[in-house]
Amino acid sequence: MSYKIVVDSCCDLPVEYRKNPKFEVVPLILEIDGNVIVDDDTFDQADYLAKVAASENCAKTACPSPELYMNAYDCDADDVYVVTLSSKLSGSYNSALLGKDLFHEEKGDKNIHIIDSLSACCGETNIALKAMELAESGLSFNEVVTEVEKYRDEMATYFVLDSLDTLRKNGRLTGMKALVATTLNIKPVCIGAKGEIMQKSQGIGIRKALVKMTEIVASEIENPEEKRLMITHVNCYERACVVRDLILKKVPFKEALIVDAAGVSTTYAGAGGIVVTC
Repeated sequence: MSYKIVVDSCCDLPVEYRKNPKFEVVPLILEIDGNVIVDDDTFDQADYLAKVAASENCAKTACPSPELYMNAYDCDADDVYVVTLSSKLSGSYNSALLGKDLFHEEKGDKNIHIIDSLSACCGETNIALKAMELAESGLSFNEVVTEVEKYRDEMATYFVLDSLDTLRKNGRLTGMKALVATTLNIKPVCIGAKGEIMQKSQGIGIRKALVKMTEIVASEIENPEEKRLMITHVNCYERACVVRDLILKKVPFKEALIVDAAGVSTTYAGAGGIVVTC
């Protein structure tokens, strides 16, 4: 059976998959100081980061419309797998569900399954690539759905950011009981817990926080030789390489990929941000 994988633009796809016809990215909208930016192939990260740095206001995002999702489902593929931002962080998941309902009303029956990633950034990517692997292996639609959701439930997301301000101002930190004092240069190590953001540990300065994160990843991962390590970075490739190498010295993942942040990931992770999923 033919298949297609639809993702929202918080999914940081490796370059080689961005033009792959098996994938379609449904863009979110970014807004800063009245500048409306579509998070698609035209996104200019350097220009956007400069606008954010120069602004006294907080950048915001808007999820795709149900109609955009419906249009993405209207294709020749027999099976459509959709991976979205965590429903606890964005309305993208609900829009994808409404798009499915609209498609069935207007176009008829089709195999469409919406996967709430319970994550973001490279977490979405990890799930999307797993869906591709399962579909390519010849499993049925229902078998792929079962296996990819099992994979999602076993996946872990970790991150260290230079600043949590954008997440805080946009109400994405409701799962954190307290924020550490940024004036002391204390950087929290955060995790995605059932789609919400929680603080796991902390370090004084970004370097120590990143080292602490790699230690947590190594101590918590099970069967790494069967899993893919993915790292999203926001304009800090060398930092991402250091994180990758520190983790791989401790545990033997089957594969390790570093990806650039697209617009939504750039908005919330901010310059220098690192997100790890496995």
